[in-house]
Amino acid sequence: MRRTVFIALLGLSGCMVGPAYHRPKLAVPAAYKAAPGWVKAEPDDAAPKGKWWENFQDPVLDRLEPEVAVNNATLAADYYAYEQAVAVAQEARGGLFPTLALTGSATRQGQGGGSGGPATSGTFEGQAGWSLDIWGKIRRQVQSDVATAQVSAADLANATLSAQAELATDYVYLRTADANIALFRQTVLAYQQSLRITQNQYNAGTVAQSDVITAQTQLDGAQSSLVSEFATRAKYEHAIAVLVGYAPAELAIPQGTQIANVPVAPPQVPSTLLERRPDIAAAERQMAAQNALIGVAEAAYYPDISLSALGGFSANPITGLFNASNALWSLGAAGTEDIFEGGARSQAVAAAKAAYLDSAETYRQTVLTAFQDVEDDLSDLQVYAQQAAVEARAVADATRAAQIALNEYRAGTVDYTTVVTAQVTLLSDQQTALSIQENRLLASVALYQDLGGGFKESDLPSAGQIQSRLPFAP
Repeated sequence: MRRTVFIALLGLSGCMVGPAYHRPKLAVPAAYKAAPGWVKAEPDDAAPKGKWWENFQDPVLDRLEPEVAVNNATLAADYYAYEQAVAVAQEARGGLFPTLALTGSATRQGQGGGSGGPATSGTFEGQAGWSLDIWGKIRRQVQSDVATAQVSAADLANATLSAQAELATDYVYLRTADANIALFRQTVLAYQQSLRITQNQYNAGTVAQSDVITAQTQLDGAQSSLVSEFATRAKYEHAIAVLVGYAPAELAIPQGTQIANVPVAPPQVPSTLLERRPDIAAAERQMAAQNALIGVAEAAYYPDISLSALGGFSANPITGLFNASNALWSLGAAGTEDIFEGGARSQAVAAAKAAYLDSAETYRQTVLTAFQDVEDDLSDLQVYAQQAAVEARAVADATRAAQIALNEYRAGTVDYTTVVTAQVTLLSDQQTALSIQENRLLASVALYQDLGGGFKESDLPSAGQIQSRLPFAP
């Protein structure tokens, strides 16, 4: 009879209250609005996937990027947060199994002046207990904790991608500062030449001293801007050092040129974005975790049932402890249920359902924001590419105009104001060209980040991996 009841209880343990989880279906556009002609039917197998920065073809950037995942302290903290979430999931899973305990004791006692000697007694007992998860409360909690660990894993992948993109962004700013330094050095040399010309013209008595003062003022301004660019460069170099886990004094990046290559990541169709962004994966796993907690809350409506068993030996004297005649045992079952709780259980269920709906709306907004991010990046890349072509022509025209103005000033056919205007225009156009190139590079970095940087939803650890503590690396 007892065996029949036990088997029946085991059969009931297959039940789980609470809703089954289904990922909500969202309306996804068929194509990106800003990507005509850019969407490829198949992924570019020749392009680096996880090492997306290699597409910029800069060896210094290629050397720095891998150090982010290895040395960045913030990412290390995120990894330990994931480890903590895994431990919590395994702790919850432990509630599915019986508990076993062993106790033993021995005593020796007697009375003074008595005729008998001291008496010895002892006990040795084993106890077992099992809280039957008939309604699935523990299993739902395990589901929630596993999904939460997957959220943590996705957060780690997203933080890694963000840090890599931040490094690439700072590196773009650094190389633009280098380009501006080279430009101001070139400008200083040009203004020094203009100052010599005006000084010679003044010495010959053909121009006023104001031309000399104006030329000197231009030169001073260019030299001041040159010094300022060095300060800007230093800040980005320091930021890069911290990102790769070094003190600013420990990293020096030699001066170089602005990155010339502006790669464009193939965006594919929008539906693939749902599987390629770690922040979307985190939001989706959060929904799964909240859905499981509804089952945990609903299980409180049902009684808790547990089994217990005790077996052991008790004897006097202790030398006969393990004789069969000294054995003792007991079996038991218990069930508990609150019959009045003032509506607390129903409110707990309502709160769990509201938390799930909250997470579902967060997921939907995360997806919409992701589509917006990609559309913005693609639009920016198109606009900046067109702007770069126009600005290249403007720089060429301004270079020619500045040289003509200086030659005409030497010939005495124009005043120095014409030279100054042409030179200021040239410097402005050159700075604008560098700024446009910087914007193109930043938009390219943003597109790689907003497309997930090579992440795939399948990269997340499975429930089995989490419960067996297999390592995870984003």
